[in-house]
Amino acid sequence: MLLERIYDEDLAQASYFIGCQKNGTAVVVDARRDLAPYLELAEKNGMEIVAVTETHIHADYLSGTRELAAKTGAEMYVSGEGGPDWTYGFEANLLHDGDKITIGNITVQAVHTPGHTPEHLSFLVTDGAFSDQPGYMLTGDFVFSGDLGRPDLLDEAAGGVDTRFGGAKDLFRSLKEKFVTLPDHVQVYPAHGAGSACGKALGAIPSSTVGYERLYAWWGKYVANDDEQGFIDELLEGQPDAHAYFGRMKRENRDGPAVMGDRAPLQELAIEDVARDLEQDKVTFVDTRPVDEVHAGTVPGSISIPAPGKMATYGGWAYDPEKDDRPLVLLAQDQEQAQQFWDHLVRVGIDKVAGYVTGIQGLPITTPRIIQPEELEGFDAALVLDVRNKTEHSDGHVPGSRQLSAGRVLWHQDQLPAEGTIVTYCQSGARNSVAASALRRAGHDVVELDGSFSAWSEWARRTGVQPETSATAQEPVSA
Repeated sequence: MLLERIYDEDLAQASYFIGCQKNGTAVVVDARRDLAPYLELAEKNGMEIVAVTETHIHADYLSGTRELAAKTGAEMYVSGEGGPDWTYGFEANLLHDGDKITIGNITVQAVHTPGHTPEHLSFLVTDGAFSDQPGYMLTGDFVFSGDLGRPDLLDEAAGGVDTRFGGAKDLFRSLKEKFVTLPDHVQVYPAHGAGSACGKALGAIPSSTVGYERLYAWWGKYVANDDEQGFIDELLEGQPDAHAYFGRMKRENRDGPAVMGDRAPLQELAIEDVARDLEQDKVTFVDTRPVDEVHAGTVPGSISIPAPGKMATYGGWAYDPEKDDRPLVLLAQDQEQAQQFWDHLVRVGIDKVAGYVTGIQGLPITTPRIIQPEELEGFDAALVLDVRNKTEHSDGHVPGSRQLSAGRVLWHQDQLPAEGTIVTYCQSGARNSVAASALRRAGHDVVELDGSFSAWSEWARRTGVQPETSATAQEPVSA
């Protein structure tokens, strides 16, 4: 058996390629939409991808199940659990608890593990050439290394109302009945690692075992003591902000993501053509440079997406393709880099890219407004906005500031002042540049705090000013 983990550092997302080396067939679990890694693995190992499946209706990225099936002719398998509200809107083979996908000597068995979402499946994998018992479990967003999938995303991002409590109870039951009952040696392969917003304390270790998690994960003591309420209380406390684009991912993944097919290579655009299109507001310019370069001068109305590390994440924060249908023009060093940027963007359903340019010379230029920490106290701001997460804000923030995370600002402008200047900051500046550019493009007057909270904290330390904490702060802007 071949089992390969394909990991996206941008979204902290893992998909899996499982192949039978005897008969040359493979199944892919939780694929993303840029398909090269799966196709290259298949070619390298002389295998044919005959099945594609996924653990659940994802919120943090757009599923590549339909894309990969269309490319390879593979059969699609999706969850048939969870009830009518969690029924997929496209044709595929439905998997219920206990159902199996067989490829050569390998059996992939669906295990219904609700909690993160009602329809969630995990997959027990048995290498029949070695044993008749499962040795591996792909846990999706059920069990992570050191943590669990959060049950509150349906409230935070999908319009649910108090579904977190039922989800937490389901999660506790799934652990008791479907996870800790497995042999301790079963290896655990989750769908996310550290940095994902699908949990609050995900470990960076790529895999674990049932026994290790049962003994040492924070939740183990609650399951061992059958303490459901203690489990629920700790599970729901301190979860990070859910990015607003998660709601769009849920809808599109349920209904069926658009199939892009083979994408033509991006072309370099003539500067004069881009300048004309910008003047006519026909395109959206994406400045991918570091924050300090953007502050020195950028294209008016552009969105700042510092590359390459978080291109998909930041793109999902700054651009809403449901409301902005203008294609993107990317700033890239060359065609290869532009194509890499596009690969990241399609992972969150940002498909319309017109092309790229290699510099901004010849385009209109503006200098984003910034303010130094020592100037903030006397500045006439309608709002000082902290775009970090709720937990960061609670630990310490600029006195009088309000919180609305960078991944939510574009979708919650009704919580911002309609007039006046908004001063924004994050921890060091990258998230702030993304949020500030999105708000400027939406028509707000925004000034960025230079160096963000890190610089302000250093100034405050020198001058004796105390940060505000959750004990004395106003209620955050975000719910």
